[in-house]
Amino acid sequence: MGLKAALSKPFAALVVNGINKWKKNALKAQEETFKSLIKSAAHTAFGKDHQFSEIKNYNDFKQRVPVQDYEGLKPYVDRVVAGEADVLWKGKPLYFAKTSGTTSGVKYIPLSKESMPEHIKAARNAILTYIHETGKADFVNGKMIFLQGSPVLNVKNGINVGRLSGIVAHHVPAYLQKNRLPSYETNVIEDWEQKVDAIVDETINEDMTLISGIPPWVQMYFDKLSEKSGGKKISEVFKNFTLFIYGGVNFEPYRAKIEQSIGKKIDSIETYPASEGFIAYQDSQKDKGLLLLVNAGIFYEFIPADEFHTENPTRLSLGEIVLDTNYALILNTNAGLWGYSIGDTIKFVSKNPYKIVVTGRIKHFISAFGEHVIGEEVEHALLTVANEEKVEITEFTVAPQVNPKAGELPYHEWFVEFSSAPKDMAAFSEKVDQVLQKKNIYYFDLIEGKILQPLIIRTLQKDAFVNYMKSEGKLGGQNKVPRLSNDRKLADGLEGYIA
Repeated sequence: MGLKAALSKPFAALVVNGINKWKKNALKAQEETFKSLIKSAAHTAFGKDHQFSEIKNYNDFKQRVPVQDYEGLKPYVDRVVAGEADVLWKGKPLYFAKTSGTTSGVKYIPLSKESMPEHIKAARNAILTYIHETGKADFVNGKMIFLQGSPVLNVKNGINVGRLSGIVAHHVPAYLQKNRLPSYETNVIEDWEQKVDAIVDETINEDMTLISGIPPWVQMYFDKLSEKSGGKKISEVFKNFTLFIYGGVNFEPYRAKIEQSIGKKIDSIETYPASEGFIAYQDSQKDKGLLLLVNAGIFYEFIPADEFHTENPTRLSLGEIVLDTNYALILNTNAGLWGYSIGDTIKFVSKNPYKIVVTGRIKHFISAFGEHVIGEEVEHALLTVANEEKVEITEFTVAPQVNPKAGELPYHEWFVEFSSAPKDMAAFSEKVDQVLQKKNIYYFDLIEGKILQPLIIRTLQKDAFVNYMKSEGKLGGQNKVPRLSNDRKLADGLEGYIA
């Protein structure tokens, strides 16, 4: 065992001891976070506008601060971007994380001197928790790769601006820098395909032990590695590769193909980072729940997902949640986001400690006919049948077809890229539809009532999603294919790739 691996174990034990303390007192940690946030922001423009000085408890807060997305906060954010201080949070941000908005174009998410360290600490603690639980630490002596956006930062009114993953690259601890790949010169390549090719060249002869990234783009890296090495499995190329860290999307649709590419099962850690804050990470190999980070500068609120679009939805604090209920996640952060709807839906799988799973996006659903099918349901339906039939999925998305050919009933249209396709597509489609009906009673009623016909699967060409994302300028980085759309934009774009 190398020196770094040896030293990591006592350090991991120390860190986990601290984590265990707040895990057992999660509600107290949230209460302290709430008070600290309100006090710190009382003299900001937002704090004054919303009478923070008069807020004594969570009920006071709910009466004064509305739930809002980026559009609601944009007038304040625009003032921060223009260089004004003390608007949403004290002082000015350290960075703006630049992300793509749906209606507002580019979004600028502030990162403060208080919030930035929490991103780094959470990523570190996810790894240390793994070391402490498993006793496996040899991987820290090898090379590690983090597939991420460019670390090049621009300056806007004195504040550095970049992609979150690129910003984080500037804060990698010194003790990991020598182990870390790719090089800065490779990391700054903007074209994703050129970048992955360069990463392959840099890493193929290295002792890679840890690989991290968003699953579809890691798969692209694996495919190119395999091609470059003459068809070898990743475990043959990197004999000491033992840990995969991922986030950003549900891993299950990609698991079979990634494990096939690796050639064996290896340990993995799921993380839940966002530009708005690092929310949770998997703290045990024994279950898939993600530990909610309750003392990381974020006060959480939860709205039952089926109430989110109503006029006065119920807003709950952590102590009021119930298990196995779909919630829209609302953040209040030490970077100045208030009543902020991040757009994700989550479900609690444990209260002791508080653990969650990410179930989808509040905007990614199909309810063209009142069925309100969500991402968790379509993934469950497809993967259940795919696993039974030994079918492998590369990528997929679903959209409603509300204007079918004359004489046909409307239907849900599934665009699926298979890495190994079913032998009988009609039978496969029927099974998927049956599972979805069992999962969603509204969908079942619509099928039974002959309002909808059963779903139809369109088989796509190899690399269809990669080529489509490339055509849209969204290949790689933090870009993800939405599982569900309530309109036809993505579906219409994929029609040219039907096999």
